Amino acid sequence: MKISKETKTGAIFILGAILLIWGYSFLKGKDILSNNRVFYAVYQNISGLGKANPVYINGMQVGQVTEISFDPSLNGNIIVGLTINHDFPIPKNSCAEILTTDLMGTKAINLNLGSSTELAQNGDTLTSKLAATLSEQVEGTVGPLKKRAEIALSSIEDVLTSLNDVLNKKQVGNLKNSITHLQSTLQGADSLIHSVDGFISDEKSRASKIMINLESITSNFKNNNEKLTSIITNFNSLSDDLVKANIAETLSSVNKSMSDFSQIMKKINKGEGSMGMLINNDSLYIELEKSSRDLNLLLEDIRLHPKKYVKLSLF
Repeated sequence: MKISKETKTGAIFILGAILLIWGYSFLKGKDILSNNRVFYAVYQNISGLGKANPVYINGMQVGQVTEISFDPSLNGNIIVGLTINHDFPIPKNSCAEILTTDLMGTKAINLNLGSSTELAQNGDTLTSKLAATLSEQVEGTVGPLKKRAEIALSSIEDVLTSLNDVLNKKQVGNLKNSITHLQSTLQGADSLIHSVDGFISDEKSRASKIMINLESITSNFKNNNEKLTSIITNFNSLSDDLVKANIAETLSSVNKSMSDFSQIMKKINKGEGSMGMLINNDSLYIELEKSSRDLNLLLEDIRLHPKKYVKLSLF
């Protein structure tokens, strides 16, 4: 059977029309050859949402926005059509939330799955929600911090004002006087330290004299070693004689002597008598030293100027 040219031309025209309609629908986000589901959501403000913006479930893209139109009731609401090209079950009480995906303000819809056991069917209307933008989230975080910073700055300003009131001229003068008194105190402490250094230097000289005397005594012991040996020998002999003597009587005498010696030492420690004054009061030592020095000066003066003290008269 032979096909006429008219039939071929009509078939080609119909096929081209079908392809044109499919291509146009595809470019608008509709695939008439697929078994997709379409859901709707109503918003008061879509915040820049456009056709072909993606639709996500838990971060995975499952469709895109295919329709955006005003509500026929002319109440200002906007109806958004979502074409889902995935067979994932969507509960009837799920929420279509418009959110911002990046800093450039790109919009998308995230399907927050509900807990209902009843599934949404093709053409159903889901609940809607408009998430806060990034700028709104930042404002929500920074806003309280800004208020706290303003309160802190106000408090600092009040503290500075109070400090300025406290540190008036009179208070500054008192502070200067306190610093002056502190400097005087430090100077007095410095003078005291110098006095103590002088005292220690004097005592060091006296200590040197004592060490020289001790060295002299040690030298005398060394030079008289034989005599000391003889004395020790005699003491040993005396000890033997004491052993042979009446021990009880000897010990009684020794105890009495020790008691007397203890009484004498107590009086000396109390400063009684010449010996006590000499040991416990250095003023007597100082006076003796002064008298000795004066006597030496007198003898020296007599030696150099005898005529002042001895007058010889021949007639």
